Formats: sequence, structure tokens, C-alpha cells
Amino acid sequence: MTHVVAVSGSLRNASRTRRSLEIVLEGVTDAGGTGELIDLEEYMLPPLNPEDEAGDDVVAFRRSLRTSDAIVLGTPMYHGSYSGVLKNAIDHCGFDEFEGKTVGLLAVAGGSFPVTALDHLRSVCRALDAWVLPHQAAVPNSGSAFQDGQLVDDGLETRLETLGRRTVTYANIEPEPPTFESDHNEGA
Repeated sequence: MTHVVAVSGSLRNASRTRRSLEIVLEGVTDAGGTGELIDLEEYMLPPLNPEDEAGDDVVAFRRSLRTSDAIVLGTPMYHGSYSGVLKNAIDHCGFDEFEGKTVGLLAVAGGSFPVTALDHLRSVCRALDAWVLPHQAAVPNSGSAFQDGQLVDDGLETRLETLGRRTVTYANIEPEPPTFESDHNEGA
């Protein structure tokens, strides 16, 4: 059975990103997979210093990603990109967690379509030799897209569920040859 880990890059208590990922995981279940939501608020991931030894939470977070069959990264859009907390979490990872793995992308914005956040995440995942799904999901105008924690747009809900189903469907796709960037992706 395909196991998908969904990582929420939002720390808000009433996070629309987290709620959107829960809907994505419903699609994972519909496709016959199992899903796990990773809330970064539950992990102590200090700002990355490559000279520091990884703590227990860093090791546990990496293990969750490494042992999954596929990953969905969800983020709120901040200043035209993805969240700093998600960036830091990804910085604690590397090829062991992402290489050859299928990754789905989700972005949530208070305003218009968060295309740049999705583009930035796609670039980072490709540099780690992940296979990023062509289908991506976004929740624009999230303040009005949800009422009492429920998504009110059936089209958006379908798109989120489709992201979950596609993540399962393509979790075992044959990996592409390494990208040019992967040979030049060493930390400074």
C-alpha cells in the first residue's frame, strides 16, 4: 500500500494549509493509499546549521519522509514564496529523503493564485531529484474559500482530492536521470 506523507508548512492554529492537506489525504485514501499529516509545529527543527549534529526531531522528520512512498508539500504563500518554516524543514533534508520520490505541491494564499510559491517549491524539489507531479493544487482567496473549517468551493475540493489521488497513482513512477542541478547542489 502506498504511504503518502503530507507536510504542512503553516504554524497557524486554524491553518487553511493544514485543512487543505487533510482534504488531499482524503484523495490519498480514496486511491487506496495511506496518509500521514506532518505538522511542523510538532517538531523542534532549529534553523539549519550544517555543523550542528541533528537532534531527535530532525532525525524523526527525515525518517518520516525517507520511509514514505511519496510526499505532498503544503505551504501558505508569504511574500510571493513558500513559508520559511517549510524552507527550514526541507533544508534539514536532502537526496536521501527526496531523490526519485514523487512530490505533490499545494499552496494556499490569502489573495490571488499563489503560482510563485508553487514554482519555487517545484525548483527546490527538482534540485533534490524528486519527481514533481504536473498536477498541483492551490487555494487562492483562502479567507473566503473556507467557512467553519470547510471548503465551500466544490471545484477546489475536487482539485485537492485529485492531488492526493495522483500522488498515489504516480508514487512508483520510474525516476528520471539526475538533473544538472543535482551535481551542483552541495551546501556552502
